[in-house]
Amino acid sequence: MGFINIFSKRFIPVGIVFCSFVIASFFVRVGLMVYAAPHANMKIWEYAVALCSGLLYDVVVGLLVSIPFIFYVWFRNEFIYQKKVIPFIIGAFIIVISLLLFTNIVPKEFNELIFKIFVGYIIFRFCIYLLMAFVNLNTRLFIRQILMFAMLALFYICLFFNAVSECFFWEEFSTRYNFIAVDYLIYTNEVIGNIKESYPLGLFISVIGAATILTLFLLRKKINTWALSCENVKWRSLKAFMLLCVATILYFVVQEKWHRFSKNQYTNELAANGIYQFGVAFKNNDLDFFSFYKTLPDYEAFKIVKQALQDSSSIFVNSDSFSIERNIVSKLPEKKLNVVLISIESMSGEFMKHFGSILNITPYLDSLADKSMFFTNHYASGTRTVRGLEALTLSMPPVPGQSIIKRPDNDNMFTLGSVFKNKGYTTQYIYGGYSYFDNMQAFFAGNGYEVIDRSAINTKDIHYQNIWGVADEDEFALAIKTLDKNYKKGNPFFTHVMTVSNHRPFTYPDGRIDIESKMQIREGAVKYTDYCINKFLKEAAVKPWYSNTVFVIVADHCASSAGSTQLPVTGYHIPLLIFSPAHIQPTVVKELTAQIDIAPTLLGLLNFNYKSKFFGQDVLNTPQEKRRAFISTYQGLGYLKNNEMVIQSPVKKVSQYIPDYTTGNAKLIPENDSLVKEAISFYQVAAWYVKNKKYSK
Repeated sequence: MGFINIFSKRFIPVGIVFCSFVIASFFVRVGLMVYAAPHANMKIWEYAVALCSGLLYDVVVGLLVSIPFIFYVWFRNEFIYQKKVIPFIIGAFIIVISLLLFTNIVPKEFNELIFKIFVGYIIFRFCIYLLMAFVNLNTRLFIRQILMFAMLALFYICLFFNAVSECFFWEEFSTRYNFIAVDYLIYTNEVIGNIKESYPLGLFISVIGAATILTLFLLRKKINTWALSCENVKWRSLKAFMLLCVATILYFVVQEKWHRFSKNQYTNELAANGIYQFGVAFKNNDLDFFSFYKTLPDYEAFKIVKQALQDSSSIFVNSDSFSIERNIVSKLPEKKLNVVLISIESMSGEFMKHFGSILNITPYLDSLADKSMFFTNHYASGTRTVRGLEALTLSMPPVPGQSIIKRPDNDNMFTLGSVFKNKGYTTQYIYGGYSYFDNMQAFFAGNGYEVIDRSAINTKDIHYQNIWGVADEDEFALAIKTLDKNYKKGNPFFTHVMTVSNHRPFTYPDGRIDIESKMQIREGAVKYTDYCINKFLKEAAVKPWYSNTVFVIVADHCASSAGSTQLPVTGYHIPLLIFSPAHIQPTVVKELTAQIDIAPTLLGLLNFNYKSKFFGQDVLNTPQEKRRAFISTYQGLGYLKNNEMVIQSPVKKVSQYIPDYTTGNAKLIPENDSLVKEAISFYQVAAWYVKNKKYSK
């Protein structure tokens, strides 16, 4: 208990906050270790090092979290012991300063969030000073105690809430906070709604509230001791300065990469601190490839990529060394068929019977696979919907950091939709939720798509909805109406439909499948989406446009990408079906394909002649030795080829593995210089195009 005092009784609140944070973080880490143990395959020494490493990050964050309390106890004055006129005068002075700050006297650039918080604090202190000017000493001491109890109550509510949040985040993603958590901070309406619908929020709030009250009750004597403490301003300033110096030094000295000491990804995540990782993700949400990754001279990288993209149907349009633009030429007549692209939320390949599942949750897709061009060795670009949409729309390797869909200046780009539009097609994007989410509205509208979302559905036509959107059957009903309208206009159409039901809280209308919605399990949501696709295609089959339509069905990403390795291939394996009874013969494509290959492959099936900047390949006309795939997180960039995988990561790290396509594990092997250069080149050229804004139509 003596450590809580931190040099003196005056700094008791700082010690309480620091120790509470470190202890809570320790128990969260131990809890996650126990939960992850069956899958992590960690060695005893890894548990020990993870605990020690985690303690270091906990200390750093604990000191940073304590800073507001350090300032409070440092500047806490002793005016409550003075005559009543003293706090009154100080209060009046503070209010005058506050009023000046809110006028146009101050420069406009100061009107930021931090500034507003500072002004709010000044006004708050004024109110306290003013109040103390009219009460006796005992009441002033009581007010001081109440204020500290309130500050600590807020701290403990946040502390306990974060502990619960970390556990649920780990359950969903098997990692500490990352860029997904940063995104969730932006879309609070959907996230809070998802929490309400997925978890017993009332119970959690009650437990957190009770834990906070109990903790404050146990600390009441310490707080009362603090309220009565006095200390010379010189000594308290020295102590506060020392604490702030230690916090600052640790902040700049301790590196995020230190916790990545193991080849086991679970170990590295457990050795981290959630809040620290959130800060890192927030800071690195837009990683510059040329600063954080190994590079080649630009001319060499472009040369390698151009050689990889060269084939018998491609003719580069000019001799520019820094351009992959080429004319795609078909020897067959073009087919102006309609195209409906269905991207399914979180549809892992492992859910299908064709890939070994015994759950029978995709009976229709399994039967449809036998009637389609079925790609069995297909891989998603990333782990988020925006990464899937990016790959399907732009046919570009995933650049590190944030998806292009969520970046500024992402309009008028070269997209699959722009190719169809140049051919006279109506191009559309249909989403079951509100399309402002993940910046979909701005991206697709800015690139020539007509964006249609849940706001286009009459309330009476909605059978079911949750925070993410309407049930998939209602979205497909909207799609049928939209496609009927397209047909009546006489133009061919390209319509991209993005489903939403296979997402936590995994709820859907009752009576559709044999898994009740109230169970709220992933298997039910997958089977419901499978039911909806079946219903949609049955309704489409009687439409006049059906016989001239190609249906492409693919996942946006897997349900989970967790694994003991940084990029487990099993976490990116997704199904791809291309179905058109009148035009495409059923066949199985077993060769390696990437999500970015869908656009050029589809256009190849239509025999389109077009000008291309796509990085993807028409895999049906690409020799086996050129097949490759891209998989990624927001930092790790993977390149699969010839059963080997190159992974690039910050800062300028490159490693090569042999992946296990059954377990997701990977064996480290010596680097193959030519494969490493090819991996670097594709990502580097993609980053170059984005950085220089050259990926325009």
